[in-house]
Amino acid sequence: MRTYNGKAQLQSAIQGFRQSGQSIAFVPTMGNLHEGHLDLVRKGRALCDVVIVSIFVNPLQFGPSEDLDAYPRTMAADKEKLFSEGVQVLYAPGVEDIYPEGMAAQTQVHVPDLGDTLCGGSRPGHFDGVTTVVSKLFNIVQPDMAIFGEKDFQQLSIVRKMVQDLCMPIEIVGVTTHRDEDGLAMSSRNGYLTRAQRQVAPVLHQTLNSCREAIACGFDNFLQLESHARMQLLQAGFEPDYFAIRDARTLRAVTENTEEIAILAAARLGATRLIDNVRLALNPVSDWGMLADG
Repeated sequence: MRTYNGKAQLQSAIQGFRQSGQSIAFVPTMGNLHEGHLDLVRKGRALCDVVIVSIFVNPLQFGPSEDLDAYPRTMAADKEKLFSEGVQVLYAPGVEDIYPEGMAAQTQVHVPDLGDTLCGGSRPGHFDGVTTVVSKLFNIVQPDMAIFGEKDFQQLSIVRKMVQDLCMPIEIVGVTTHRDEDGLAMSSRNGYLTRAQRQVAPVLHQTLNSCREAIACGFDNFLQLESHARMQLLQAGFEPDYFAIRDARTLRAVTENTEEIAILAAARLGATRLIDNVRLALNPVSDWGMLADG
């Protein structure tokens, strides 16, 4: 595995892959890699000849009171994991390589509507930081495919919309959320949880599943379901940010034309902000159809 810190050297290597006719899958990460990230790598290896992974803790997507300085950085361990998975290239740029003129002077990419709700509403500017850095990384790497996890379903939806709107010739591939045995979605931030909080954390996924099961059984008072779910989370010790039942394609309110429902939640457990989602595909033949995990 080759590691590049500068984009010029990286692009020279990519040119060699292209000249030999090899396809490229790209997995952008912020490091502190876990099995969820490695699932993305494995998907990339299955689909393309070359897998390029980036590790960059992007300051542009962190708010002034968020955990940028405390965000775990585990480069040595990350490199070992990527090497063991057969990754050919790691791109690990510094902030000056991505934002050479500083972040204040950086042109930003904004995806309206999708980026302004849910996490976008409670973390102003967050998704502008995500789409800006992802678009820059896409332009640097120019992959055939880019692989993202479905745990952050809103982020996946926003990246897909950005690629479509900006006519980027990249296929965006989503990968099912990797979970611990008790259902907790794997996340780099899970390491912030105390032992007691870790015992409580699976309640988030359990609450999402309960809501999905109620809808699958025909309960369609979504406001009541959302209110009940928030109360369950509060009683378990969470501080809910949102619990929302939305159209999975638009992230707007569910309508009679909705083909798939996304149930999304964000909540704090102590100082740790957790997100998760599940989805429900609606089968027009039997009204309420098969369940699709998120």
